[in-house]
Amino acid sequence: MSAPLSPRGYRASLWALTIVLATVCASAQTKIVAPKNSYKPSDDVQVGQEEAAKVRKELPLLNDERLHQYVETIGAKLVTAIPPEFQHPEFKHTFEIVNQKDINAFALPGGPMFLNRGMMEAAKSEAEMAGVMAHEISHVALRHGTAQATKARTPSILSTVGQIAGAVVGGGWGSLIGTASQIGPGVYVMKYSREYESQADILGAQILARAGYDPREMANMFKTIEAEGGGGGPEWLSDHPNPGNRYEAITREAAALQVQGRADTGQFATMQARFKQMGPAYTAEQIAKGQAPKGNGTGTVPTATVARGPVKVDPPSGQMQTYSPASFLRVGVPSNWKPVKDGGATFTPAGAFFEENGQSGFTHGVQLGTAKGTGNLQRDTESLLKSFARTNPQLRLQGSVLRDTVDGRAALTSTLSNVSDITGQPEQIAITTTQLPSNTLLFIIGVAPQTEAATYNDTFRRVRQSVKINAR
Repeated sequence: MSAPLSPRGYRASLWALTIVLATVCASAQTKIVAPKNSYKPSDDVQVGQEEAAKVRKELPLLNDERLHQYVETIGAKLVTAIPPEFQHPEFKHTFEIVNQKDINAFALPGGPMFLNRGMMEAAKSEAEMAGVMAHEISHVALRHGTAQATKARTPSILSTVGQIAGAVVGGGWGSLIGTASQIGPGVYVMKYSREYESQADILGAQILARAGYDPREMANMFKTIEAEGGGGGPEWLSDHPNPGNRYEAITREAAALQVQGRADTGQFATMQARFKQMGPAYTAEQIAKGQAPKGNGTGTVPTATVARGPVKVDPPSGQMQTYSPASFLRVGVPSNWKPVKDGGATFTPAGAFFEENGQSGFTHGVQLGTAKGTGNLQRDTESLLKSFARTNPQLRLQGSVLRDTVDGRAALTSTLSNVSDITGQPEQIAITTTQLPSNTLLFIIGVAPQTEAATYNDTFRRVRQSVKINAR
């Protein structure tokens, strides 16, 4: 569970970046004309935001701050490099990572883009990864989703939101809609036409050159995707059909473009190493079967985390050791648990506490704290749980709140389920609350992986029973 911290709200727009745009040979590059479109750009935005909210509810987002900033920085460079005639100031370009193994990426109308971790890991360079992003951005900039709805003579874009969800690729979001999720009636995935794919290839190459990347790397990435896809066929290419001589066409376009400067951030190897430190990504089958944690469903990017996978620690000792985290309070914890910091109120076994990017959390242990209340135990407990839920959006109450006692005082114990920000695995949380003088609420939080809950429930009970309060 994360310590009570405020989540980072997703920035509504990308920060200003100073980049050197590539000089493009206008006389030689291919001229692109956006297809006919009977919808307003604001329709693209509305559709994209509605569908993105569903994606965030259903797919396991990889909530790592450094990786998120990395793809956001690259995305911002590419968006700035969109030719002026295809710029849409009202579009909201965002970039998020899905903790999914399959090689995939998709962008929704109006700007939201989701990159599978598997695609990022398969790339051999930052420019290759940027090539996929530039291709997806091109579909957004050319408004191919709503153009496809126009061509299909769809009477109401809002009644068929999912039908124009952009390049929502097989084996990822699209397959989930068709199998397990069933989000909205009649939602299905439409492949882009070869004409639109050709446009996205060419405009993508131009955007790469303008942003300072070698556009030939886009063609190289398509070869990488095809090779990584194996005999079963690469998922990304299955919904991005080859318009014919794709590699040759992109290479030919690249020869007509001039690239000035160097856009590479130099962080690609570091980010790849960061992936290797995490637990394995989820497969599409695991996600469809509900075996992966879902996004927070708030329309924001969740707080930063590194999905390390299960954490192994020594079982709690049967012997107790007493600490006094405050002048009025004493508590006993297993003798092999230590305070996170001297005099602190969080006690964990070795290896269970993590601190990164200014945020902290623990996988096994207890935490004590106080909160200002009203003097009504039930109401104050409900308020506390709501405050924790705001920073742990997957927190869910399990069963009823039980009456309890702490050092002879009336108390309430709530058992909750959560998905650990640290491991990405289900965890169980026990929260006991009791009243102190001056309308102060004392809370005791016990955290353990769901698979070890039976072992730790008795430990948490012993901790509660050991509490002594010198505040009458």
